[in-house]
Amino acid sequence: MANKSVSKTAGTNKSFIDKMGGQQFIVLIIVIVMFIFFSAMSPGFRKYTTVVSILDYSYYIALMAIGVTFPLLTGGVDLSIGTGLICYSLIGGLLVRQHGMPVAVGMLVTILIGIVFGIINGCLVALMDLPPFLATLCTCMITRGFGAFVVGGYGIPWPAAGQEGGWFRSIFKIQMGGQNIPIGFLWIILLVIIMSFVLNHTKMGRYTRAIGSNKEATRLSGVNVKFYHIMAYVICGLFAGLAAIAYSAIFATVQPGSGAGFEMDAIGGAIVGGVSMSGAVGNVTGTLIGVFVICLLKTGLPFIGLTANWQQIITGFVLIIAVLIDIFKRKKESGQ
Repeated sequence: MANKSVSKTAGTNKSFIDKMGGQQFIVLIIVIVMFIFFSAMSPGFRKYTTVVSILDYSYYIALMAIGVTFPLLTGGVDLSIGTGLICYSLIGGLLVRQHGMPVAVGMLVTILIGIVFGIINGCLVALMDLPPFLATLCTCMITRGFGAFVVGGYGIPWPAAGQEGGWFRSIFKIQMGGQNIPIGFLWIILLVIIMSFVLNHTKMGRYTRAIGSNKEATRLSGVNVKFYHIMAYVICGLFAGLAAIAYSAIFATVQPGSGAGFEMDAIGGAIVGGVSMSGAVGNVTGTLIGVFVICLLKTGLPFIGLTANWQQIITGFVLIIAVLIDIFKRKKESGQ
């Protein structure tokens, strides 16, 4: 009975969710147009190394964005994933570099710490009823300070390619014929497929949408709302941990105190890709496409001579437009 009720609750948004496919197609066209534009404006952008740089940047942003899609679908958010990424990476790297742990152990610990903070965020939001913005802003500050405290304020280098333990970098990039081959994108695609299945064909996905659609109705239908609400943040923490590994594999050294702003790129990518800030609407496929809008802006604008300030301004306007489109669609759907 509970399952039928929740399915009905989530199903009220089905037609609206289907329509988001149109937005994803438009955003995909925008990605293609942006790539053509930057390529035409700058010969340097057309270089293979630039494409590799875009993909390198996209890995950890995409992983965070896939994870944060779940809290967003509940009507919440997780602002701790950016500084959390750095914190988890610093602790995992410290175990490898200064305590002689195998890289595999450091990677596992990195993921587990992400899950722990996901549980903390979920409990603060679902059990203690703290506003998601406030709860995760607090853990954002905690992870930023805790990571720097643990490593004593010094950067932590994970093993380089060619060193003992440096094999983990080949998860995202391999050398072949003197060229860097960015194979990490294949892992991102695989994870998008898996999480799309979770979101569209499992109780976890249905109840996540249902919580974002009408939390009280979902609770009254017999669903353990608190459990599934917490699990949305656990998934987010898991992917923040995976993003920490991707970041460690791409960059030579992880610096404490950094990471602020990464969460906005991830959340922005999800919103541009069609995930509604009001909850219930969106999917991880759209999130991935939206991430590439953000990544192309960040990478392409310097090639046409725009400074970092202009990058932030233009990215901000893009996010405002995406939010306004979501508001307009919701009003049109409700007949207002």
